[in-house]
Amino acid sequence: MTNFILESDAFKNGEKIPRKYGYKTENVNPHLRIKGIPSATKSLVLIMDDPDAMGAVGKIWIHWVVWNIEPSTTEIKEDSIPSDAIEGKTDFGEIGYGGPAPPDKEHTYIFKLYALDNKLNLNKGASKTDVEKSMKNHILAEAKLAGKYSP
Repeated sequence: MTNFILESDAFKNGEKIPRKYGYKTENVNPHLRIKGIPSATKSLVLIMDDPDAMGAVGKIWIHWVVWNIEPSTTEIKEDSIPSDAIEGKTDFGEIGYGGPAPPDKEHTYIFKLYALDNKLNLNKGASKTDVEKSMKNHILAEAKLAGKYSP
């Protein structure tokens, strides 16, 4: 197993996500840094969701789905996606990044990065469910970064 790590210059794991990354403010994705990508990786997948929404809206809210990120990618710059990567639909009904927007209280948002042994054959706008089905049995490693955000 590799030391696969996802981190950010914008916030540390478990700490507060700055307001500018919120859906109702600037709605830009934070900078992300990737370390320890397994050598057999053919693509990376990034999923950002809010499991705390279960109490508020009764489901895990999907904020960002990106796949076919090149395995040579070591960072995702603020307000950008890696070239050739494909974005899926969020629970805001939009394609691309949808920042934190807790309706009730502080929520935890989790960025999950997966190293895969293949590329995904999915079209832009696919759902998290489609991506997860396509990733099944192809995950080499997983890294997580969590941040908190208050309304």
